[in-house]
Amino acid sequence: MIMNNGENVNNPEWATAMIAVYNEIEADEEVKALVLTSSDPKNFCLGADLKWVAEHMQAGDWEAISKWLYGNGEVFRALMMAPFPTIAAINGHAFGNGAMLAGCCDFRFMRADRGYMCLPEIDTGIQIAPSMLEWMSTIIPDHLFKRMLLSGDRITASELEKNHVIIKACANAEETLKEAIAFAKTFNKPRKNMREMKIRAYKHIIDKMEKEDPEYFDYKPERVKMGQMPVFMATP
Repeated sequence: MIMNNGENVNNPEWATAMIAVYNEIEADEEVKALVLTSSDPKNFCLGADLKWVAEHMQAGDWEAISKWLYGNGEVFRALMMAPFPTIAAINGHAFGNGAMLAGCCDFRFMRADRGYMCLPEIDTGIQIAPSMLEWMSTIIPDHLFKRMLLSGDRITASELEKNHVIIKACANAEETLKEAIAFAKTFNKPRKNMREMKIRAYKHIIDKMEKEDPEYFDYKPERVKMGQMPVFMATP
């Protein structure tokens, strides 16, 4: 599954396209694993489309923003709960939601010659949803997760490999994809068993998606009238 829209920023069009392609892949019963990567030579995914968000905030179109947040969540959940392993071949920068995208995959490989993983939300003023915090904290050791969350530091593939966030830091983009595909080919597990295993293993994350994320994603007119920022942003 190749993202091919440059920086692959997350906006409604991105979410719609991702789900459409994913549904085609899932419908093919012969698929035993999915490798997610990007065609861009520099970026895996740069996360939220901040220009799109800013335009809709300025227009007061909070309902569109809410719909966008749920659409992104649908992509993350699909990859996490796929009835086959999902493997991110991180061929460049993975920032913000891009890091979340790699994190919701079951396994990760990353090129070592260029590109970082980063959570810049501390600087952009965006608050991370409960489910995102939950799944990222399961793949990143606590000491590194706190550093990324509170500093916005850019982390290299070699450091991510050292901390077991990724399986392997690969020499370059070509080797990253090659290694990810080779790893994917080692899987030939029954879909029924894989789905049930994930339902049980990721229950704590799905619970937060369903029970806690809406507090951050839902359009709340009363809060806008009070002059507050949308609840997924930092309040004044």
